Amino acid sequence: MYFSKRDIEPLQQEETAVWACSKEECSCWMRDDFSFEEEPSCPICSSFMIRGTRMLPVLVNIYKR
Repeated sequence: MYFSKRDIEPLQQEETAVWACSKEECSCWMRDDFSFEEEPSCPICSSFMIRGTRMLPVLVNIYKR
């Protein structure tokens, strides 16, 4: 019996605004669209976060106001 795999389309990516933790030991980051505060603090180590960008798959936040 032979099963063929379908070609999976690559996910569309775009440059996305993110918040990244300022501590080098902490690898936490979050998308800007999904943060609840204007300047969030790190949910893991409570340090301040720095704005940056990353190439990420496209997501739409339908709850963002």
